[in-house]
Amino acid sequence: MIAEIGGRRFEWGARTYVMGIVNVTPDSFSGDGLGADAAAAVTQGMRMVSEGADMLDVGGESTRPGHVPVTAAEEIGRTEVVVRRLARESAVPLSIDTYKQEVAEAGVAAGATILNDVWGLTRSPTIADLAARNRCALVLMHNQDGTEYPGDLMDEIKRFLVAAAARAIAAGVPKEKVIVDPGIGFGKTADQNWEVMRRFSELRELGHPVLVGTSRKSFIGKLLDLPVTDRLEGTTATVVTAVLRGADIVRVHDVRQMVRAVRVADRMRRPGSD
Repeated sequence: MIAEIGGRRFEWGARTYVMGIVNVTPDSFSGDGLGADAAAAVTQGMRMVSEGADMLDVGGESTRPGHVPVTAAEEIGRTEVVVRRLARESAVPLSIDTYKQEVAEAGVAAGATILNDVWGLTRSPTIADLAARNRCALVLMHNQDGTEYPGDLMDEIKRFLVAAAARAIAAGVPKEKVIVDPGIGFGKTADQNWEVMRRFSELRELGHPVLVGTSRKSFIGKLLDLPVTDRLEGTTATVVTAVLRGADIVRVHDVRQMVRAVRVADRMRRPGSD
């Protein structure tokens, strides 16, 4: 499948793409939140592009456990100027990381061409209509309150993603622009996150490009007994595993290192990909 996103061509299955994370928040779990410093966010984003990021994901509300929710107006205030400046200064597609309709609309108006909904259209279903009208790609992440699952974990995740993708396609988003994400760290225990990683290849059954974000997350820290600032090697292991098991996009903080790891993993997964 081939998708045109933000004026660039993405050939799903040809190689793995790297999405750089730009957190315009004061309380990011990863310790990289830039608060309201738009200039620092733009500088970080441009550095990530120079390091090989294929796209950037701009977020204005932390999604870490125990985070303090912010209003749509505050989220727009944090992200709009960053998206606008990155759209003007960089050549890669920009994603707005939000589940709020108003924030998504402001992001698109500022130049975002990917909508990254961490609630998979369950909080704001009309984000799908916004994506369709503006020819944006749409990331649908599995999420839920609590960590109890009535059946098999991966079956439940896939059922959620199938329903979300069907809703997006019904709204007019082309299949090749509907990207699914199993939601590592969201509504899952550490053991459940590891199970998703072990069974990651099952997500290929859905027939959509697959995005995954494991970067610096707590299930890595819990296993290695390391703080968020010291999880690079653990993140690398999970990123390589995801690539070998079928990921199309990896969402990361450490772009330079992960671009290199992805290139090696792609070479193993796809002979001739270099």
